[in-house]
Amino acid sequence: MKIHELFHYCKVRLFILFLFVGIVLNSSALAGESKPVILAFGDSLTAGFGLPEEESYPSRLQEILELKGFPYKVVNAGVTGDTTAGGVRRINWLMQHRPKIVILALGANDGLRGLPLDEMEANLEKIIQLCLEKNAKVLLAGMKVLPNYGEEYQKGFADVFSRLKEKHQLVFLPFLLEGVAGVRKYTRPDGIHPQADGYKLVAKLVWQYLQPMLEKGSD
Repeated sequence: MKIHELFHYCKVRLFILFLFVGIVLNSSALAGESKPVILAFGDSLTAGFGLPEEESYPSRLQEILELKGFPYKVVNAGVTGDTTAGGVRRINWLMQHRPKIVILALGANDGLRGLPLDEMEANLEKIIQLCLEKNAKVLLAGMKVLPNYGEEYQKGFADVFSRLKEKHQLVFLPFLLEGVAGVRKYTRPDGIHPQADGYKLVAKLVWQYLQPMLEKGSD
C-alpha cells in the first residue's frame, strides 16, 4: 500500500471512530435528559448554604430516589438570599428543564426582611400558576417567620401558604425545616441553616410528601 493510500485509509478509520464515539456520547446525553426532572426551587435552604452541594437536601433526595428505584433527576435551583420576587424573575428560565414536579420553597427571606405579605403571596401565585400552566405538579413547602415583626405578621405569613395550598389544591409540606430549625446539633450557629445531618432529615421529610406524587415507571 502506498503512503498516500495508507494516509487516506487512516483518515477514514479515524473519522469512523470519532463518528462512533460521538453517537455513543450523544446517546448517553439524551438518555440522561430523558429522565423526568424534579426542580428544587428555593433559596439558601435549598442551595445548601455553607455545605458541599452533595450534602444539600436536593442531593440527598436524589440518593433516596435512586435507592427506591424512581428514575427522576433532581435539579438544585436554590439561590442564597433569593426572595419570592427573585423567584418570579427566575422561574421562566428554569422551566426550560421541563420539570414534572416543582418543590417550591421560597418566602423565608421575605419574612426575614419583613416584606409585604400581599406581594409575597402574589409572587408565589405567579410561580405556581406558571408551573401549573407548564403541566408541572407543585409541592409547596411552607416556611415560618421569627416573631420579630409581631404576632399579626407571623400569623399572616403562615396564612399565605395555607391560602395558596387551598386555592390551587397543592401538595403541602407545612414547614420545610420541621424538627431541624432551632435544634443545635442539626443547624449552623444561626439556628436556621441546616448542617449535613439536618439536611438528611429535611430530605426524608420532603420525601414523605413527594413520594405519592411520583410515577415509578415515568419517562
